[in-house]
Amino acid sequence: MHIRAFELSDESAVIALWDRCGLLRAWNDPAKDIRRKLSDTPELFIIAQEGQAVVGSAMGGYDGHRGAVNYLAVDPAVQLRGLGRLLMTEVERLLRERGCPKLNILVRNSNLGVRDFYSALGYELESVVCMGKRLIPDV
Repeated sequence: MHIRAFELSDESAVIALWDRCGLLRAWNDPAKDIRRKLSDTPELFIIAQEGQAVVGSAMGGYDGHRGAVNYLAVDPAVQLRGLGRLLMTEVERLLRERGCPKLNILVRNSNLGVRDFYSALGYELESVVCMGKRLIPDV
């Protein structure tokens, strides 16, 4: 298993991974999400590779106040082997190096397994409400 920075040649494999993991949504164009990420701190977009296969990803971000992670994905064929923890540890390290004091994670309420995963890593439920507004339609 090897963790490295995303490369443009990984795009189709990463999008296929996100699809296998159920992360794609009709209102988000994953190719546009990748291009947007590559224009801002691309070194925080990491993948896990096993042989030639892309088996994991994490897209970190830092705005100078808080860090975030999107598209944390582990191929269902290799889940429960510690890869998600490894990816999060690497994202946390990269953010800590940039002086990031806190990392916020958004998880869908219905995704109990992922909520349990983050709890096991020390993340806590907070008394906040997530609000959003689409500024640029993807589709």
